[in-house]
Amino acid sequence: MWRRTYLLLLLVRFYFAISPSYIHPDENFQGPEVIAGSLFSFPHHLTWEFTSDHPVRSVFPLWPVYGFPMVVLRWVWTETGKEEVAPEVIYYTLRVLMFILSFVLEDWAIYELIPSLRYRELARVLVASSYVTWTYQTHTFSNSIETLVVAWALVMIQRMLENKQRSSLRSSALLGFFITFGIFNRITFPAFLFLPGLYLVPHFLRKPFSLIVFALTTLLTTLFAVIVDTSFYNSSSALPLPWHLLHSPTITPLNSLLYNASRSNLSLHGLHAPYHHLLVSLPLLLGPSLLLLPFSNLYRPRLPLLSAVSATILLSLIPHQEPRFLLPVVPLLLTSMHLPKSRVHTRYFLAAWVIFNTVLALLMGIFHQGGVVSAQIWLGEQRNMGIGEVFWWRTYSPPVWLLDGNRLKVTDLMGMDMEDMIKRLEIGIGDGCRRPGVGLVAPRSSTALDAWTEGAGDGALVFEELWTYRRHVGLDDVDWGGEGVWQTLSRLVRRRGLTVWRVGRRCDGEDASSRIGNGHFHWAEWGHDGNGGVKDEG
Repeated sequence: MWRRTYLLLLLVRFYFAISPSYIHPDENFQGPEVIAGSLFSFPHHLTWEFTSDHPVRSVFPLWPVYGFPMVVLRWVWTETGKEEVAPEVIYYTLRVLMFILSFVLEDWAIYELIPSLRYRELARVLVASSYVTWTYQTHTFSNSIETLVVAWALVMIQRMLENKQRSSLRSSALLGFFITFGIFNRITFPAFLFLPGLYLVPHFLRKPFSLIVFALTTLLTTLFAVIVDTSFYNSSSALPLPWHLLHSPTITPLNSLLYNASRSNLSLHGLHAPYHHLLVSLPLLLGPSLLLLPFSNLYRPRLPLLSAVSATILLSLIPHQEPRFLLPVVPLLLTSMHLPKSRVHTRYFLAAWVIFNTVLALLMGIFHQGGVVSAQIWLGEQRNMGIGEVFWWRTYSPPVWLLDGNRLKVTDLMGMDMEDMIKRLEIGIGDGCRRPGVGLVAPRSSTALDAWTEGAGDGALVFEELWTYRRHVGLDDVDWGGEGVWQTLSRLVRRRGLTVWRVGRRCDGEDASSRIGNGHFHWAEWGHDGNGGVKDEG
């Protein structure tokens, strides 16, 4: 039964891996956007983390995770005689890669960390049935990579502790590499190894050669990572790389630590109470499984539980907290839990667990900002729309590199007020009704747009619907206080979808009914073939 259930859950995981949901912009701008822009001629955007005077993001872990697959894919593509690989192919290749890494490396680590066959099968199924595994872990988050590195660092620690006869030199060397890789990936990584790492103190005292190998590997990997980062961030400098390494090396973990040590810096991203992780993040990630903690063996905690406790406590001391910061905690706690002995209680738990993960998986794995990636890919395929700039409103920032060779200017208006958004559109269009218009990508749930898109607005703008993706829900377009919870949820579900509009000025003499591209609005004069129409996907 366990094996069949696990295989079924693998299929579910794969389905969500290739679904184009967009959980958070960081899954793009902290990884694929950077490497794709370096390897290909795609337009791309580097965020402040990579462009500040003291960059806080390392590219060292990005190259093996994203760079190597992209290089291999480009080589295979050119060997088949095709032109440059399409961004859409790269995007879904990376998603499939994250799926493979999750079920090979994460599930293998669980096998290593849980000695009991009975509890090992339960742990594998609990982790495999979590919506976090289906969604977050199959997306290109640095937190997803951190989850894998934490798990395998714990495996190395366990191997070193269990091997009483030898010095475990290979495990010591791998642990040094994992720790360096993890720190350069995310500065929060040491929090997960603080308590488990204390078990290594007597081990290193008994076997000093193991400590030497560990320290040497850590030092060499750190040196290599600094060289990679320094080379990347000084690629346009006229000075040679050795000069930068000697006089101004780029040490991104140190820059990140100094940045996050400032409360004023963190206030730009949002400040939270110390109990936020405990009362908000963990319930959001683990749901009813938290009720299983009393059934776990807390008196003899294993390394995964110690790691989860260590990270939750230490990361709660940082004022800025997001649920995905605790992503590695999910498999660590799930592998530490046992089902209640009562069959009735077990049935209640399983029912609640299935409902919780199904609802969150549908939301985060399919509908959450689900049209952003698909819309950007569609825009990249268009060459005769007659527009040069696309405004994104009330959505997450779109991945710029997915535009391929289409040099559209992307302007993110974020959650700008309706009046200010209309003014930006008017400025972008310019004067004259025959000037090329602009594009607008906006959620259909924004009722403020109805007066304009349905031809009843008091302005002189014409909206033509070009493309719609229905499996899109944006939780940023909400008004809980003014509209009410039920009305807001009903609107988001009933009017779900993301639409691409072409916006231009109405010529003098046109009536309001001509605003929806009915022939009075001469798209052909703007270089459009007049057959764009509406493409409804999803």
